[in-house]
Formats: sequence, C-alpha cells, structure tokens
Amino acid sequence: MASKSSLPEEDLTCPVCFDIFKDPVVLLCSHSFCKDCLQKFWREKKSKECPVCRRQSSLDNPPLNLSLRNVCESFLKEKSQRASGGSEVHCSLHDERLKLFCLEDKQPICVVCQASRKHSGHQFLPIDEAALDYKEQLNAVLKPLQEKLKEFKQVKETCDRTASYIKIQAHQSEKQIKEEFEKLHQFLKDEEEARIRALKEEEEQKSLIMKEKTEELSKEMSTLSDKITAIEKQMVAEDIIFLQNFKTPVCFPSSTCSLQNPQGVSGALIDVAKHLGNLKFRVWEKMKDIVQFTPVLLDPNTAHTSLIVSEDLTSFKRTYTRQTLPDNPERFDVYECVLGSEGFNSGSHYWDVEVGDGRAWCVGVTPESNQRKGDTFTWERVWRVGYNDSRWYDESGWDDDMGHLHALEQNLHTLRVHLDLDKGQLSFSDPLQNTHLHTFKHTFTEKVLPFFYSPVSLFDSFRSPQSILPLKPSVTIEQRRIC
Repeated sequence: MASKSSLPEEDLTCPVCFDIFKDPVVLLCSHSFCKDCLQKFWREKKSKECPVCRRQSSLDNPPLNLSLRNVCESFLKEKSQRASGGSEVHCSLHDERLKLFCLEDKQPICVVCQASRKHSGHQFLPIDEAALDYKEQLNAVLKPLQEKLKEFKQVKETCDRTASYIKIQAHQSEKQIKEEFEKLHQFLKDEEEARIRALKEEEEQKSLIMKEKTEELSKEMSTLSDKITAIEKQMVAEDIIFLQNFKTPVCFPSSTCSLQNPQGVSGALIDVAKHLGNLKFRVWEKMKDIVQFTPVLLDPNTAHTSLIVSEDLTSFKRTYTRQTLPDNPERFDVYECVLGSEGFNSGSHYWDVEVGDGRAWCVGVTPESNQRKGDTFTWERVWRVGYNDSRWYDESGWDDDMGHLHALEQNLHTLRVHLDLDKGQLSFSDPLQNTHLHTFKHTFTEKVLPFFYSPVSLFDSFRSPQSILPLKPSVTIEQRRIC
C-alpha cells in the first residue's frame, strides 16, 4: 500500500511561516506559500515580489495549489493519528498493517513477514491477544508496585506530620525550659537580695555601734582635755601660788587618777565569713527546697494517643478524644500504654506510683525490645501488677493467668516498684501501709523500661491521673581521710 504522503516534511513547509502549508497558493515562478503569509509579506514590502526569488508577480490573487493542499492535509491527519495512537501502524519493510505478534522475536509483524523465511516455524498471536497477555503480566508487576508506592506515600505523610510535630515539640520544650530557668533565676535573685539585705543590716548595726563608741570617746577626750588645760595653767603659775593651789582639792581632783584606759570595740567588723563562706554551696543547699527529683520520667513519644502526659513528664491521664500525634515506631497504637524515658541494665531502683482513685491500671516493667505496634506487642514480656475493679478479662489483656500479671484484690493509693536487677527481682508493695504485695523473680538479660497501662474501664467515668512521686533531695558532705 502506497503512502498518502511521500514528500518529506520540509517540502510541505511554507518558507515564510515555516509551518505546514495552509491554503497554499502558487506563483508563476512555481514557488508556493500560505495564502495569508504571502498577502502579509506583500503588505509589509509594499511590493508584489516572490519572498524566495524576488521575482515580481503580475497576479493579485495567485491560484490555490490544490494538489499541495491535499498532500498537506493528509500529512497533518497522519501526524495527528500517530500522536493519538489511533492510526494503523504499518510494516517498514512491506508497508502492510501490523496484525500479528511473533512470540519468538517479541515484535509485531505483518502477514508478509509471517510468510517470510525469517519467521519460519515461529508462533504468532493476534496483536490484541498478545497485548492483553503482556498487559496482564505487567499488571501483576504493577499491583505490588502500586501497593509499595502507597506505603511510601503513607510513610512520607507520617514523616511530614512528624516534621511539623518536631517544631511543635521544640517550641513547647523551649517554652518550658525558659519557664523553669525563670524560676531558678527568680530564686537566685531573691536569694541575692536577701543576702545583700542581711549584709546591709549588719553594716548599719555595726556602723551605729561604732558611731556611739566614737561619740563616747569624744566626750571622754573633751573632759580629759579640759583637765589637762587646767593643770597646765597651774603649772605655769608662780611657785607660791602653785603650791597654794596644789593643796586645794578642787585644783587636783582625785577623779583624775581613776580614769580607765580606752578600749576598742570587739566584733566591730563585718562577719565576712558568714556572708561569703561557701556561698555557692549554701545557696545550692537551699535550692533543694524548690527542686525535686523524680526517679522515673515518662517518655511522651511512647504514649498512646489517648494518654496526655504532663509537662513535667511525671504523670499522665486518659482522654476519650484521641490526640493528633505522629505514628512514630516508638508509640503504642493499640494499647493505652506509656513507658519510662530511661531504662535499666543493672543495679537496684525503686519508684512510687500514685494510682489515686483509678479503678483500672497496670504498672510494671518490660524489655526495651518489646514492640509497641498492634499484635507485635507481647504481654508475656511485661512483668506487672494491676487492678481493674476486681474484674479481669480474658481477651483484653486482663487475665491473671496470662503472662506475668498479678491481679490485686484491693485498690491502692500508692504503689512502690522495686527493681533489683542484680538479684533478679521485681517487687511491689504499699509504702503507706508498709505491706508487701508481690514479687517476680526473673533474670533480665536486656534493658528494661518502666511500664504503665491505663485501659478503658466501664466503671471509671473519672479518675485522677497516675503520677510518679518525686524523691526529696538532700545534700551531704563527705570528708576524705588524708593519709
């Protein structure tokens, strides 16, 4: 089959607009142009010359080049069909329509190619059937890729939310840091003012004493000066007059011999050692009244979205409206749990938990490697005691026979957890009544984290938050023996 357009594209291009001819006209010099392009060229040049050879034309309206127009229209139609994929593709060797697909050579062929020696003994399928088979194969590959892309999009969305939440965390943490340091600054400022005030008071007191002492000495000095002047006058008198006055008691008072020597004021100076001695230590020692130490702090990045952790990270409470938080790998997504921020590998540790009036709670420890997502969380790897209004459920994790759970028979106000990793013991007691509750014996081979669980209770419409109680700090001085 012959092609409708055997001319190259450049032969179908107007030399003025360099586009495919539109309504082409031909001049007597045999050059063709778009009708509008030629008229525009003539108007601009104000001369009817050929844009190519510059030969003057005697025709105002050159005739249409019908043959060239038909070829251009066919060319544009074929080009449009090729662009849209709706055209019939022909064999480059035989100019026949490609109707078959060679399964051996993996290429479309025409019926002439099928009969050629090149494809002798090959198997063929109609183009539509072969395309369907390969599309099914690609679809089998496409589906897992689409699923994988969906997972990537979900993770990216989580990362985007996490990035936004990081800024919120940083802003809130910065605000809290400034507030805490403002309290410390205020304490130091108040302490400074108090100590300077005490110094000023001592200065005024000592200055007043010295002023009174100075006035007293001045009076005694004045009296003594008067007596000296009187005696000196007697001494310069004539001998007879001097002797007459010397025998007179008034002129030689006996009080002169009884004068005491002047005394300095003991303790008159500022007690510098009292004000400056170990100043930093004394201030730091006094700071224990305004600071507190909590042996276990909560990690808000592990808290379930229904748990609200306090700003000081020492307590949490349930909310029945889930918060919008990043679904980071460390966070519990099914169970209403939260972990301590630091784990323990060795040593003896204890912390007190105020469970208050909560009617559903669970406290213990779990290995750091215990996963927090869905069914990957293993209750058997949690050593804990708990209370749920004396009712324990089989499938919700509240079964006293499941894993390492000890059900308490009575509610408590405060629970003490004592973890002794060196002895392999985890003990629970009531510190208010000094009562032992339960002890697990287990050799922990990896880091464990404090564990807290606050499940939904049908009987608990309101409860106070669970809190980790602070320890009272103390300052001790240790003297080293010098050998």
